[in-house]
Amino acid sequence: MIEAYAEMMPLDNTDPLQAKMIRNARKAALESTRWLTAQEIGELAGLTSSNPSVQASKWTRDHRIFTITRGNVVLYPAYALDTAKGYRPVKGMRPILELFGDRKDGWGLAYWFSSVNSHLGGKRPQDLVASQPDRVLAAAQQEIAEVAHG
Repeated sequence: MIEAYAEMMPLDNTDPLQAKMIRNARKAALESTRWLTAQEIGELAGLTSSNPSVQASKWTRDHRIFTITRGNVVLYPAYALDTAKGYRPVKGMRPILELFGDRKDGWGLAYWFSSVNSHLGGKRPQDLVASQPDRVLAAAQQEIAEVAHG
């Protein structure tokens, strides 16, 4: 299903090689974790609101979690939720998301969190954000510095 979705994604004004690279990156990001809808988060977190997207949207506005859009469905990465704290956002996400700000959209964040990172000893940010958020923040700061210095 993920492969079919990756093939259907519109990539207007993109050369074929770049389009293939984007599809592969999206497929890898989608396969790297479980992606949840606001409804699923509401159920897992035991949110009582009749509209579970209200809380998830608030967390997004507050830079506590990020989203990607697949078709018309907004999805949230499972690794950004702390299962031990009732599926609330992982505390370490906010400073990382605030640091990236508008530099990365949801897909850019998904690529970054799902990619092996040399500043993390070859681990992926998504695997360490809950347990070692300071290391992941430092890796994000390095990412920003490297881009700024070209």
